[in-house]
Amino acid sequence: MKNLYTTLFILGLFAVTFSCTDLEEELRGVITTNISVQGIATDAGGGAGADALEGAFSQLRNTGTAGHTNWFSAQELTSDEMVVTTKGGDWYDGGWLIDFHKHQYKSTNPSVNNNWNSHYGAVNACNELLSGGSLDANGTAQIRALRAYFFWRLMDLYGNIQLPTAPGASVAQSTRAEAFAFIESELLAALGDSDLSDGVDLTSTALGTAKDAYRLNQFGVLGIISKLYLGAEVYLESAAGAKDGTPHYTEAANAAQYIIDNGGYALCAAGCKGINPGKRPDVASDPDELEGFPHVFAPNNQGNVEHIWTVKYDAATAGGFNLAMMALHYSSQLTWNFDSQPWNGYSSLEAFYNSFNGDERQKWSFVEGPQLDFGGNALLDYATDDGDPLLNYTPFINEIYPDGCRECGVRPGKFSYSQFGRSSMDNDFTLIRLGQVHLIRAEALARAAGDWSLALADVNALRARVGMGALAAMDADTFLAERGKEMFSEAVRRTDLIRFGKYGGTWWEKPASDATKELFPIPFDRIQEGLTQNPGY
Repeated sequence: MKNLYTTLFILGLFAVTFSCTDLEEELRGVITTNISVQGIATDAGGGAGADALEGAFSQLRNTGTAGHTNWFSAQELTSDEMVVTTKGGDWYDGGWLIDFHKHQYKSTNPSVNNNWNSHYGAVNACNELLSGGSLDANGTAQIRALRAYFFWRLMDLYGNIQLPTAPGASVAQSTRAEAFAFIESELLAALGDSDLSDGVDLTSTALGTAKDAYRLNQFGVLGIISKLYLGAEVYLESAAGAKDGTPHYTEAANAAQYIIDNGGYALCAAGCKGINPGKRPDVASDPDELEGFPHVFAPNNQGNVEHIWTVKYDAATAGGFNLAMMALHYSSQLTWNFDSQPWNGYSSLEAFYNSFNGDERQKWSFVEGPQLDFGGNALLDYATDDGDPLLNYTPFINEIYPDGCRECGVRPGKFSYSQFGRSSMDNDFTLIRLGQVHLIRAEALARAAGDWSLALADVNALRARVGMGALAAMDADTFLAERGKEMFSEAVRRTDLIRFGKYGGTWWEKPASDATKELFPIPFDRIQEGLTQNPGY
């Protein structure tokens, strides 16, 4: 990671016309400030580079872990966290975004197809590497675990899936229970432990313990299997929505406990900090440094003490993290001096935003209120639809279609933005981090014992990390709310709502949906090839 100290004198005109769909905007602004900006990433930062495993691990980006239309969209836009409204001619996109929000998706939905195809492309990349015979024991264990992770995503999304283990292989469709068993066996094989029910024994594992969040060590694989076990009652249920499958909460708790006790990771709190790459010199409210919780997700978050496994993103060399473009208003280009104009799409639902209720994590998770440019001047929307040209992100959203308000909805900002940022961001995206592991342990212990008070210690540790007081009592709904505050925009919400029996509920502009919508349809093309469609489609 390099720090770039640049002095620029800019006087002139921004004229940009990039837009997500058919609406063109022209922005004009004047910046007359001598700028000295620190902390701008110019390379990928520490961790693994172009080693033999790079091609397989790069599939984490190719599957849209933090991008539009793939994994991120499926996890966020079908939940109560985020929505993309149609703003006149912008963002209708054939209606698939509305269908996601209302749980009316079909087998021809582009995201349904993209997720299937990209994840099987990722599986094939792993199979190619495993079949080459060039990997040592550690590399083989990592790639088997990575392939299992991609299979877990597919099983979570679609239920009955195919499990090819050779490049280009065409295999029969497996049941969800069969997929679960295979994923479990692969992860256990990588760990060198046949059963986590009595604790964790890694004396026979080929996996290492070195901290490299771009690759999988023992603790990263334990994090994956803890997520698998946490959802076992859903994955092994006898019928959609029954939630009567075999529980594996003890195993999930044991895996999480081992990470906490032995991994050497720490919650990023006081003293865990770095330069704020989004700092505007003329805006006093912008902190010089990001410390604690916001640093976990910052543009310069490589090597954060909380990271166990992350996706490497870099604006120049490892693109695909486009959240600034996906979420921010066109005019917000002038706040961060982006080289491209944002698309004004993703925003948070009002009720979810309000659920933070003043929690300290709220101010670090959203971009809200009146917006300023680089020099601290009010930003304007000259095509305003409310008669007020001042750009002001409000929690309220008027409608999903056809004329969603251009500035309505607070915008996701937890993965914060950089000055002079490109369309792709530098923030590494968290897949397994210590804060999440605490939540896994908390939920697993509570569900295993039928006592939600057992989750208090871990939840309160996360609250203390951001300066919030301890809770005295806990139930399932309170825990889900706390999990939402901690894990917002980390692409887990759909899976969480299903596990808590909330996915079929009603929220803004979404009617009740039945349990069949907990699985996406098998893509139409695959049905034409002979696969069996999920019930309800």
